Amino acid sequence: MKYLLSSSIFLVLLISGCGNKTKTDTSMSSKEGDKVEVQAQIDEKVKFPVYDFAGLEPLLYKDDGKTYVVNFWATWCKPCLEEMPYFEKVNAERKADGVEVILVSLDMPSMWKSRLEPYVEKKGLISEVVILDDPDQNSWIPKINQDWDGAIPATIIYNGDKRKFYGHGFTYEELTEAVNGFTK
Repeated sequence: MKYLLSSSIFLVLLISGCGNKTKTDTSMSSKEGDKVEVQAQIDEKVKFPVYDFAGLEPLLYKDDGKTYVVNFWATWCKPCLEEMPYFEKVNAERKADGVEVILVSLDMPSMWKSRLEPYVEKKGLISEVVILDDPDQNSWIPKINQDWDGAIPATIIYNGDKRKFYGHGFTYEELTEAVNGFTK
């Protein structure tokens, strides 16, 4: 059993680490207009920014007075897809209140063009979609939340120094109530 688990983990890391990637530096603004270097580009152009954890991390700590709802999801995750309309509805309804939804896809590179892009297009998602491509989950998962086991869906809601992690899916009512706890 231990050998099977080790072999499975190795295979997942091998698959997710494979592929012909070319990383280039792009810039994105962080708080107070500073520039943060991020790595984001794959040979086969995808429609969404692709980050390793170091590139994604500034999105988890913006301090511009807005409330951020950062959802970790994937197209292969049924509970993630079930709750997606709620994130979209909150994003549309609460934009004027300074609420911004960021959808962090954990899909594998082989799924970006075949599943992720078609899903976003078919559903007409308006929230910001980014891709996290960092196979070192043991390193970045505890940086998001020490108690997170890595299961998705998972969400962080924050505004400035106030931050809460949710390691479960939401109904629309639950998500709205959680966001209300961060808005004035």
